[in-house]
Amino acid sequence: MMRLPAIMGAAVAALMLSACASFPTTEKQVAASEPQAPQLDIQSWQTDQGAKVMFVQSDALPMLDIRLVMAAGSSQDHDLPGLASLTSALIGQGAEALSVDDIARGFEDRGASFSSSSYRDMGIISLRTLSAVEYRQPVVTLFNQVIGSPSFPEEALDRLRTRAMQGLRMEQQVPGPQVSKAFMSTVFADHPYGQPSEGTMESLPKIQRQQLVDFYDTYYAAGNTVIAMVGDLSRSEAEEIAAQISAALPAGPAAPELPRAEALSERKREHINFPSAQTHILLGNQATWRGNPDHVALHVGNQILGGGGFASILTDEVRQKRGYVYGIGSGFSAMAAGGPFQVQFKTANENADEALTLTLDLIDTFVEDGPSQAQLEQARANILGSFALSTADNSDIIGQLGAIGFYDLPLDYLQWFNRQVRQVTVADIRDAFRRTLDVGDLAIVSIGPEAPEILQDQNSGTPEAEEEHSGD
Repeated sequence: MMRLPAIMGAAVAALMLSACASFPTTEKQVAASEPQAPQLDIQSWQTDQGAKVMFVQSDALPMLDIRLVMAAGSSQDHDLPGLASLTSALIGQGAEALSVDDIARGFEDRGASFSSSSYRDMGIISLRTLSAVEYRQPVVTLFNQVIGSPSFPEEALDRLRTRAMQGLRMEQQVPGPQVSKAFMSTVFADHPYGQPSEGTMESLPKIQRQQLVDFYDTYYAAGNTVIAMVGDLSRSEAEEIAAQISAALPAGPAAPELPRAEALSERKREHINFPSAQTHILLGNQATWRGNPDHVALHVGNQILGGGGFASILTDEVRQKRGYVYGIGSGFSAMAAGGPFQVQFKTANENADEALTLTLDLIDTFVEDGPSQAQLEQARANILGSFALSTADNSDIIGQLGAIGFYDLPLDYLQWFNRQVRQVTVADIRDAFRRTLDVGDLAIVSIGPEAPEILQDQNSGTPEAEEEHSGD
């Protein structure tokens, strides 16, 4: 009689043989086993009030996720930096006949969650609730009350404004936020993206309740809104909910498009004097935008240059081989009217000159030569593998839906992106980087005891001359 360990061993062996039998062994099988683009059945329509609706039916969870995305970010602040941020923060702090406690209890007692947030391009309002109608209906009713009649109470405004100003004071004690704001201001100059989203010590005290009301009525209007929904609903149920949300919002059209940001045509230097053991350095320029035909080539190329962690050129050369930095990375951040290319690192003060010079040289070489085929294949595999997980659950899907709707991308954008990553070539990447970046035009923004210098150019034998500004 066969004993239990023997039986278990035989079962394990059988499982291993079964796995081997299904393991891809031909080129066709390998291709079929590669990570595929997420398949989403996106349904889209427009409400009577002009809101764009993006809906994916999903019965994976008994949940409903709703995200409202408006062109209501800090790029709409005009001459009052911080207005969009404060408006967003006050949504949910009170509504007609409802206090902030009433709102919080109303969602929490029904197992729902509500939040609002603001970025440079957009304001976002999010809701998650159980999808069964007996739970969903009272939550959606409360949600429509909150978004339809926010009261912007004076007490909450004073409290959140004070908190925001305290945050700005605390930022003066640490280098990171200071250099990041200086970078955006340097690269975008007078463009709306150059303003600090959180506001300033001068602008925040000027913001009054009526300005919040006016901002909300203008930029949270139905015609300026994308309603993204993912959950266990039928199409007819989704249409009914979207119609209710759209009717609750202020009436109004879409916001005018922002002017396209322009790239710097010459190098700019900014340095903030700060007593620290390390120097923080940001390099970059206005480089892209949503809809840029070079988007995929730049994304894949950046994965090789500085976005791929330990596999990237910048990490390998600046950290691994020289030990100048603990971490370094680069990225393109595409927004509606622009988006920076940015390289960020911090280094010991005594290594700042060498780290800066080497980083600029590596960027210059990559722009000129592009990647190798082996580097491209590795980056391609990494991107496709992670992209396959980009719609792993409802919270991931709702983010994709909001972006597709807000930036007016095609409904099959995820499949298109996947195809483009598979097809991009070394020449595509090299040409895209040459069109986009010139190392001589990159802004160099730093914070530390002294401004880092670019060491003598090894090719020309002469130090680079450039204008530099320094501030406290």
